[in-house]
Amino acid sequence: MPSEIRKVAVIGSGVMGSQIAAQVANAGVPVFLFDIVPQDADDRNVMAKKALERMMGRGSPFMHPSAAAFITPANLEDDLQKIAECDWIVEVVLENPKIKSDLYKKVDSVRKAGSIVSSNTSTIPLANLISDQSEGFAKDFMITHFFNPVRYMRLLELITGPQTSPESRVLMADFCDRKLGKGVVPCNDTPGFIANRLGMFWLQSAVNAAMDLGLTVEEADAVCGRPMGIPRTGVFGLIDLIGLDLMPLIGQSLLSTLEPDDVYRNIYQEPELFKKMIADGYTGRKGKGGYYRVLKTEAGKSKESINLETGTYGPSSSPKIPTLEAAGNDLRAICEADDKIGQFAWRVVSETLSYAFVLVPDTVADVTLVDDGMKMGYNWKFGPFELLDKVGADWFMEKLKSESREVPALLEKAAGKSFYRIDGGKRQFLQLDGTYADVPRAEGVLLLSDIKIGSQPVEKSASASLWDIGDGVLCLSFNTKAHIVDDGVLDMLNKTRELIGDGNGKWKGLVIHNEGIFSAGANLASFRDSIKAGKFDEIDAYIKKGQDTYSKLRFAPFPSVAATSGSALGGGCELTLHCSAVQSYCEFAIGLVELGVGLIPGWGGCTQMLGRAAEAAKGCGCGCDDAPPVNKVFELISTMRVSSSAADAMALGFLRKSDGISMNSDRLLFDGKKKVLELAQGYTPPASRTVDLPGPAGKAALELILEAAKPSPHDTTIGTMFARVLCAEENGVSEQKLMDIERELFVDLAKMPETLARIEHMLAKGKVLKN
Repeated sequence: MPSEIRKVAVIGSGVMGSQIAAQVANAGVPVFLFDIVPQDADDRNVMAKKALERMMGRGSPFMHPSAAAFITPANLEDDLQKIAECDWIVEVVLENPKIKSDLYKKVDSVRKAGSIVSSNTSTIPLANLISDQSEGFAKDFMITHFFNPVRYMRLLELITGPQTSPESRVLMADFCDRKLGKGVVPCNDTPGFIANRLGMFWLQSAVNAAMDLGLTVEEADAVCGRPMGIPRTGVFGLIDLIGLDLMPLIGQSLLSTLEPDDVYRNIYQEPELFKKMIADGYTGRKGKGGYYRVLKTEAGKSKESINLETGTYGPSSSPKIPTLEAAGNDLRAICEADDKIGQFAWRVVSETLSYAFVLVPDTVADVTLVDDGMKMGYNWKFGPFELLDKVGADWFMEKLKSESREVPALLEKAAGKSFYRIDGGKRQFLQLDGTYADVPRAEGVLLLSDIKIGSQPVEKSASASLWDIGDGVLCLSFNTKAHIVDDGVLDMLNKTRELIGDGNGKWKGLVIHNEGIFSAGANLASFRDSIKAGKFDEIDAYIKKGQDTYSKLRFAPFPSVAATSGSALGGGCELTLHCSAVQSYCEFAIGLVELGVGLIPGWGGCTQMLGRAAEAAKGCGCGCDDAPPVNKVFELISTMRVSSSAADAMALGFLRKSDGISMNSDRLLFDGKKKVLELAQGYTPPASRTVDLPGPAGKAALELILEAAKPSPHDTTIGTMFARVLCAEENGVSEQKLMDIERELFVDLAKMPETLARIEHMLAKGKVLKN
């Protein structure tokens, strides 16, 4: 068998097949995208080519358009022999056993020995798929079940059979983990595997309970939202997203393979209202609407929801629910409430969590895999067993007993315990025999949450903490809301620099890393308060402190790496620009967005982007286009361009070619630490740049670009002042000189009432005010 997967074949260019091909391409791995040849087609690869065209539009599964070059359209008649070049062949065709069987035999006749073959099915058992295939085929076959959309959904359910070779399973799991960025959950060959099995049960339970108890869709979604750690779509919003017409197909598929006594059979229903909605074209977001719909009129858009009793639509609004207002996010208190809200919550929680026990060990080996499956496959904040710990296993068990309901054996073993605990600085889970074991972590996975559990910070303040992550590397994390960079974060950055010293002592370097979003930037509310109080000297001092702190980090005698994910905006972006390197999660939004609140970047953002663009124009650094460096930076910042991915951030110049991208977020901190250790070998800080700027002529050119964009009055003011930063009237301008100009104009803008209006509008509405 191959030692690694270097080339892939995806057979089937429909929604899932094309998305899987795109994710392989995102990883930089060549892939053939196969489909059939339509009758009388002039272009025999038309199916795959059309799929490729569809993927280039809005909401593209490509992290950058350049990834499309890794996909080669092909067809099963003329190009079948190309499968022999591939190390992994994944089938994504119709859920028809006969079609799949015939295809597998064709594939088996041309594939190279040891190549892995997999199916994306979630409805046909693996045993059935290989029942009439060769022994060699069965040895290399497995199910790789991706979730839609493939680019963003982390879960990959991996199903192998008794004939699957262990080597193939390990290779496939490693490729999907490291290259495709998936959280791999090994499952047994059981109906629906883990996420859809439990997810469909939960959805059905909630719909039944809402209709039986007379809840509105808004009430049900509110109860099943934040208190249960479920996304804002709730239940009915999620069904609209999935598609009402798909729900019975998935449900019937489960019913066709589940055991006769499975509890899902007792709760499965297709209400008359549900059938009528599908028949009338109300299939969810892809149709005319679903449980919710959006009406467009001359007056604008209005959202409506369906009445579950009458089947008519009416205005939708967030409901006032006294039980939720009183209990907050205390799920146990909500379940104990003596009203229909409490009855609904308890019914859904008790039915769903009880069903979760059925899946261990029949579907997966332990409770961690159930929790991982629901968190990655359905975006739950807590898995079912983590949710049980929140409400209390003993409370849950006693409440089941009080209703004369069956108590699962594993729940009885949790009596007086919890499903998770911290012991010896490690997170452990309850096993089937009632003992505890460490939650496993794959090699190369390092989580800050684990570090925090197992150790005390080296330094800590209200704003930030400093952690020892091993091998002489420190990790700085922020404790602020949205990981904003406040005065305390700047103080900790300065303290960290002093602690590490020259990098030749106890500490070698620094990783800056926050789980979730990297940083939303500076404290906008604090700026507003200072502006309203007229404390412009304090604003000037704060901007100067940020500039000095970031510059000291940039020129420190030790390497610093920003291990970024989520977003880095404004001052958060500027922090990454001053680090020695960036190791970014592949999904990363970064940008200098200060113009949206009436300001310009003040912590060296203009200076660093100018320097990078100038280097790029000389054929080094992050790459560039034909636009002059100043024009490129002006367009990037004045349009508040934010990257759609790490690959896009690299194309825009926020990341350099030497920076790294981690496909799997669980590996980000480890990869960042590894980069620090690599840089620490003979590290030399960068020299301060001088930048040649175009002066008055360049400023005039930028003002023409600005005028052509037809800006609002304050946009014109900001753009004109921004052009002054980028076009200082002298050549060989130093970094310090540029930052001085940044700071001066930043404070001038802060004094303008239009800027205050923008800041207040952003804080209140979350949107840019075009004044």
